[in-house]
Amino acid sequence: MRHLISVLVENKFGVLARIAGLFSGRGFNIDTLNVGPTHEDGRSRITVTLNGDEKALDQCVKQLDKLIDVIKVENFGGDEAVGRELVLVKVNADSQTRAEITQICDVFRGKIIDVAPKSLIIEVTGNDNKIKAFLSLLESFGVSELARTGTACLRRGLLEN
Repeated sequence: MRHLISVLVENKFGVLARIAGLFSGRGFNIDTLNVGPTHEDGRSRITVTLNGDEKALDQCVKQLDKLIDVIKVENFGGDEAVGRELVLVKVNADSQTRAEITQICDVFRGKIIDVAPKSLIIEVTGNDNKIKAFLSLLESFGVSELARTGTACLRRGLLEN
């Protein structure tokens, strides 16, 4: 089962390594990992996407909550959170395919951020399903490079504790 874990931490040396180590030590493979500062000085949010057993993950979350530099741990399920990911993709594009690729970008509200004679770099944000659908349409043109941020998420406003 797919899980989305959000961990609010003190931005200190080694915190990320301890958190990632806790997951890997319990046999979880991290699918995506996103880390960034929050609006509060000295704090960061770590968002982890992984697959695994619910019972084992609950134990792992409880252990995470006990770590010194961890402020808050949330395990999101269903529609509790809003999550987005950013993807940058370099796709092969010549004069004959450029218009079709541009149309696909428009449908997915993507931005072309670099134009070269034989390629385009496109930026798209959205949930995992939107990103997968976008990338599957670009496969036929030839993707030469790809970078994804991993999911960043926040609890929905109506469900706040």
